[in-house]
Order: sequence, then structure tokens, then C-alpha cells
Amino acid sequence: MTLLTRRALTTAALAGTFLPGLARAQSRKPIVIGHRGCSGERPEHTALAYERAIEQGADFIEPDLVPTKDGHLVARHENEIGGTTDVASRPEFAARKTTKTIDGEQITGWFTEDFTLAELKTLRARERLPQLRPASAAFDGQAQIPTFEEVWAIAQAGSKRTGRTIGVYPELKHPTYFAAIGLPTEARLVTKLKALGLNSATAPVFVQCFEVAPLKRLRALTSARLVFLVDAEGGPADQPGVKYADLITAQGLKDVAVYADGLGPNWKLVVPHDGQVLGAPTTLVRDAHAAGLAVHPWTVRSENAFLPVSLRKGDPASPGFLAQHGDSEAVLKALYAAGVDGVFSDFPALAVAARG
Repeated sequence: MTLLTRRALTTAALAGTFLPGLARAQSRKPIVIGHRGCSGERPEHTALAYERAIEQGADFIEPDLVPTKDGHLVARHENEIGGTTDVASRPEFAARKTTKTIDGEQITGWFTEDFTLAELKTLRARERLPQLRPASAAFDGQAQIPTFEEVWAIAQAGSKRTGRTIGVYPELKHPTYFAAIGLPTEARLVTKLKALGLNSATAPVFVQCFEVAPLKRLRALTSARLVFLVDAEGGPADQPGVKYADLITAQGLKDVAVYADGLGPNWKLVVPHDGQVLGAPTTLVRDAHAAGLAVHPWTVRSENAFLPVSLRKGDPASPGFLAQHGDSEAVLKALYAAGVDGVFSDFPALAVAARG
């Protein structure tokens, strides 16, 4: 049995992959991943959001990980924290506002790598999309930035409280950028996985990344399941000239399966739409399963702003129309019908209900 075959069978057993020759009835139900927690209802990457996701039935909670100046891994969607914390209102940190180039994009703000963990702990989180999520913004100022260890502790407490196994689904953000500034994150994460008892293919953890070389390095360092993230446009920051589209052909997916156990595509790569209506599923799930990869699309959101026109609800002339919730259930059901092994959602309760 080849390494690829063993890994494919392990993935199938643990994540519900429908491989050729495996009866569909043998597979587990798709997992629901609380995207940054329940980030549709609470400020993302906070204990409030993670605990809410667990309450709503999420199987995994997702921390995006970025390093601090002193090497800790903390949960923020980006290392720029001006939009997700109150740092801009803190005069003691005003001088740390700066402009950096990250993955080819110039960004101005405050960055986690310029703060120690102790300094970040003095900040308070806030809603990133207050115009779309005013109810979540009501929780601004109530939560700190958590470390990866603290997110895992929340998952463990949730498992004990609910009787369900709650896993974690960390994403390494911009690893090539961080390596270039002397803060490589792959080995740091593996050290944490080992310390927390998560360094195995049977542990309740998936590690995800949009870059290729970091996943290959992780493959050599850990037995934890790895997921390659792909978007509908662009390509990996560490692979200039390579497009994600080049990597998700039938042959490309076989190459991905050498260093990853799963694929995390933009959900539109599974169920496309033209801005107006949902289309027929693509062959991506079938092709990924044939390569031995589980498929966990991201990210289903409920607000009209994130849905095709035919699934929006309410009066388009209303000032709050884009913030109103549309028919995200249709998206979720289309993804489940396409055979995905899990979904990311900002509203885990809806994903759990649509799963049936």
C-alpha cells in the first residue's frame, strides 16, 4: 500500500471522504466548522465567538494564527489588527502605526508582530463588519485576543460540556511573509500541537494554509491532517506565477494529495454562481475525492451581501438590505448535495440545521 493510499484511507475514515470503492453509507456526516467561531453573531476570533459556535453545534472551531513579537501564536484573521481591535484608540500604541507589504499588498495599520503578547492582551476585540453585523458590534470591547492554547482550551471545555468532540481547525496566515521577517510559524505550531496532544492523524485537528511550501514543511513535521486552501482567483503567495486553478485539475489534485489530506476551496468552486443564481456543481468534489482528498469549502455567510441575487431577501431599496439575511440554506444544501465532507460557516447553527 502506498503512502498516498494509506493517507487517503485515513482521510476517508476520519473525514467522510467518498473514495471509489467505499460505500457512501460508510462515510460520516459532513463536519461543520465555526468560521472564526460564530463570527456572524460575535466579534471574530474571540472566546465569545468560539463558545457561541460550540453552542450552535459546530464540530470544529477555527482560529487563524499569526505570531506576536515574542513568538506566541494568537487568533486574528490578519496580522493587521486596526479593524478588529481598539488599538487605534490607544494613544500608547499610536507610534506603532506603519505601512508594510504583505504578499505583495501594501497595508497600513498596526501589526501583531510589533506587539508582545502582554501588550496584545491589553487590547479588546471589536466587530470587523459593523455595518453588516451591528448585533455583533454590540459585543465590542468585551473580549481579548486569545492564544492558540486558549482556543484549544475552549474546545476542550466545550467537549466536556456538550459530550461532543470539539476540534480545532487552525490556519497559518502568511507563513512565507513571517519567515522572511524572522518569525517562522510552521515549527512553532507543531511544537504547540505536540504539547497539546494534537500531533496525530486521529487528533481533532486540521491545519490549513493557502501556501504550498509551508504545507510541505508541515507534512515532514507532523502527522496532523493538513488542508490546502484555494480561492477562485489568484494563487499561492509562495508560488509566483502559479494559479490556484492550475493546482485543482484532476492531475493537480493528485499532486496536492502528496502533502495534504484535504482541500479547502472557496465554495463557489464547488457550486458556482453568476451573481444571479446558483449553477450546477462542478467536478471538483469528485476529482478531489478521487485523489484521496476530503473537501471542506469556505465560507457560507447569511447576509444578502454575500449571496447571489436570487437568494437575497427583503426590499433592495431598504438601507439595511445588504445586512439582512437571505437564503443561505440553499447554498448549504447545494454543497451537501455535491458531496462535500464539511463546510465553513459564520453561522454554524444554520449549517447544522441544513445538514439535517
